[in-house]
Amino acid sequence: MARYTGPKTKIARKFGEAIFGEDKNFEKRNFPPGQHGNARRRGKKSEYATQLMEKQKAKYTYGILERQFSNLFKKASASQGITGEILLQLCESRLDNVVYRMGISKSRSGARQLVSHRHITVNGGIVNIPSYQLKEGDVVAVREKSKSLVAIEDSLASTNNVFEWLTFNNDTKTGTFVKAPERLQIPENIKEQLIVELYSK
Repeated sequence: MARYTGPKTKIARKFGEAIFGEDKNFEKRNFPPGQHGNARRRGKKSEYATQLMEKQKAKYTYGILERQFSNLFKKASASQGITGEILLQLCESRLDNVVYRMGISKSRSGARQLVSHRHITVNGGIVNIPSYQLKEGDVVAVREKSKSLVAIEDSLASTNNVFEWLTFNNDTKTGTFVKAPERLQIPENIKEQLIVELYSK
């Protein structure tokens, strides 16, 4: 499966924020990558460059490929409501993202691996598709045989994130996707309007 597997700190430095989560290397060198780093003069970015950068940031943040992202945008455009907000809601409703938000994994890439390796169930059945779109009331759980996995135990022990649109029981390792989050409930620093403007050209 085509996924970005290169250096994550370099990408984070490109966007000027730790989009892949906590990153000690980024904290040390939080300036753009390249031979001259932050000393290099950069001219003002064009409107298109700014919009493209925002789309790339969203794609890297959620680990979504171009075609998938484009399809999500088409789906958001066809829905009633604010297109940009619906686009982010669709990204947040992905199974791999919800597994990450529940604290079952420390990163989205780790969550994607847990889903792909059949460690996660939805409404009692195993689902191994990271892009699976959850609906209101869907119950997400760690498979019985996988509850003792060290990676899952470590992640749950170190997480303290609480999201109003999700519930999670640490003892049973079971959670519920209550509903798609409102824009204010999504912590990602993404200017979705720029992405809408880019696709609308």
